[in-house]
Amino acid sequence: MSLQKDSGLTAAAPDGEVIKAVPVRHPGRWVAAVVVLVLAAMLVHSLITNPRFEWPVVGQWFLSDRILSGLVNTLELTAISMVIGIVLGAVLAIMRLSSNPILSGIAWLYIWFFRGVPLFVQLLFWGFISALYPKLSIGVPFGPAFFTFSANDIITAFGAAILGLGLNEAAYMAEIVRAGIQVVDHGQSEAAAALGMSRTLTLRRIVLPQAMRAIVPPTGNQTISMLKTSSLVSVLAFPELLYAAQLIYSDNYKTIPLLITASIWYLIVTSVLTVGQFFLERRFSAGSAR
Repeated sequence: MSLQKDSGLTAAAPDGEVIKAVPVRHPGRWVAAVVVLVLAAMLVHSLITNPRFEWPVVGQWFLSDRILSGLVNTLELTAISMVIGIVLGAVLAIMRLSSNPILSGIAWLYIWFFRGVPLFVQLLFWGFISALYPKLSIGVPFGPAFFTFSANDIITAFGAAILGLGLNEAAYMAEIVRAGIQVVDHGQSEAAAALGMSRTLTLRRIVLPQAMRAIVPPTGNQTISMLKTSSLVSVLAFPELLYAAQLIYSDNYKTIPLLITASIWYLIVTSVLTVGQFFLERRFSAGSAR
């Protein structure tokens, strides 16, 4: 079979007759592309020409001290809560996979409870923990207390936010880590045991490095989700990014511009986290086939 250059591809049939190959047309794709471009142009035109967006006000407050302070608080909440969630989640995942029914049952109850109760409700409980336990003490279990503290002094708004976000995140990270561990072929653990490696060493040197390929992508998604979920702690009157914007527009009544300011910062940080997730995924997937 021979090909000839022409306005289209041609091929010679077995009987010598020339067949002209016509490329498949996709007019629907072009129509859809034109529609999307028109809608995008309309959106951009509206954003630029609608005076109600008040872009000068957005520029005025975008780098203000109060907004930047709220942004720093949001980043701190996200980082600390994710560290707590990842570490505690890994422990819970190992407990879930344990052959000990008590450890496995406790981990299952923890995950069931914290995934079942809405995070907003959990934050409220931590914020009003002093109504349940006015005093917190350190001492002998079921015995005398050596030190006693006021719950309001120990669990501040920041502490309540960290506890609510971190403990809730641990329940989801536990399932992510457990699923990642179970992806690794069990035969590798058996081979490691045959070589005399302990279960802890096998988990650390054999299982977890391979499980990271399945753990990193959803963990990155959870981190991005945590960044946005941290806005719920405004119920505790903690000045994270959204609450800082709310405090400002409660004074100057510029609600839309301040919400746009907070949204732009959320988009910027989310974009940075997305880039970081991409490089992490590429690092842990090195050497593996797609």
